[in-house]
This record gives sequence, C-alpha cells and structure tokens, in this order.
Amino acid sequence: MTTATTDPRPAPARDVLDEVFDAVLFDMDGTLVSSTRSVERCWLRLAEEFRMPTDDLAPFRYHGVPGRDIIDLLLADRDADERAAALARVVDLEVSDTEGIEVLPGAVEALAVLGDAGLAAVVTSCGARLAAARIGAVGLPAPATVVTADDVERGKPDPEPYRAGAARLGVDVRRCLVVEDAASGVRSGRAAGAAVLALRTTEPEGPDGDPDLVVDDLSAVRFEVSDAGVRVRRA
Repeated sequence: MTTATTDPRPAPARDVLDEVFDAVLFDMDGTLVSSTRSVERCWLRLAEEFRMPTDDLAPFRYHGVPGRDIIDLLLADRDADERAAALARVVDLEVSDTEGIEVLPGAVEALAVLGDAGLAAVVTSCGARLAAARIGAVGLPAPATVVTADDVERGKPDPEPYRAGAARLGVDVRRCLVVEDAASGVRSGRAAGAAVLALRTTEPEGPDGDPDLVVDDLSAVRFEVSDAGVRVRRA
C-alpha cells in the first residue's frame, strides 16, 4: 500500500467564515449520510468469513479510509488473491445492505444551494458502486461531480482525492472548502491546501487533523452563493 503524502507541518488555521470559496468539496459517509450501522454489520460479517480478529475493527480506527487500504492492513499476511476476494466481498455486502442509512442534518439544504450552481462535489473513500447505492438508498440530491476511491490511486489521508475533486470542477483546490467528519479526510483536505470545515457527526469532539472550524453538523451553517463565489455563515 502506498504511504500517504501529507505535510507534517500543518498550515495556519484559516477563517472559514471570512473567506470566499470557489467550490465546496463534501465527504459522504458521516458528512452527508450516516451509514454506520450498515458498515458495522458488513465488516463484522467479513471478519467472520475471512477469519479476521474483530478487535481490529474498533470504531473510528479506519473511518474515512478506502476499503482496499483497510483490507491491505487487516489481511497483510494473506496473498493478493485473498485480499482481492475480501475487498470484492465487503463491497457486495455493503452495496446490498442499505438498511438504516440516513441523510444527516443540513445535507439536503447544502447540496440544494451548491449543486445546481456547479459549485460542489462529493469526494468519498468508497467505490463507485457503493457510493451510488448509498446515494440512491436515501435519494440524496448529489451533485454531478462525484469522486470515489475508484478514481484515485491514493486514498485519504493522501491529498489526491480532494485535488481530483477540485480539478474536475475546474477550480484551484486552495480556494475550496472541504467538509469532513473523519481525521483521514481532514488531513487529506489540509494536505491538498484546502480550508477544512469539520463536523461532530461521528466523534463527539470532532475529528483530529487540525480542521479550521468545527461545528455539530451541516445544519449549523448555511452557504451563500454570489458572483464572487461561496460564503459560509453560521445558521
């Protein structure tokens, strides 16, 4: 597995409420939708089928990291064929298990403001099949631009996913706002050069990684679009 390339010296915090952004890049799981119960069910079943110790599946340890990278870590002693089989199996399990997936507060409103204007992208650590299944299960009005683990070589916390999201929108990632709930995603956004708004939707204190601003969820802020770009206001 390729080691993520992140800057060990975080940039100074930015005033998210004072900047104007060219676009907003949203994580999906834990940011726009809650899929925790499905994830737990599917990974525990995978652990049983592939004889993986469940202690390695402690909550939040791998949250926001691509499934292929988790498999490589948990099954490091297995050959490539078995790791590939495990990844395919957990994807199949998660795609078919969408029970209990919910839209998180403020997500629909945020996407309604930004999506139609072409000022938003979803940047998720899951693959395209799984992203489509979860978005479809809750009828989330996702923007046209969705970057998944299938689109990048290196997943979060590497900066590649958020750089790819900005590139697809045709904007400079340094003029983007990343919205995240996971430490791996915060680090990815920071390393890419974006400002980062973090949510407490997964961890009560919010994620590590030096986000620029932390709020409870997307209902705590509102987005305003003008000719100049996107501003963030407290709701």
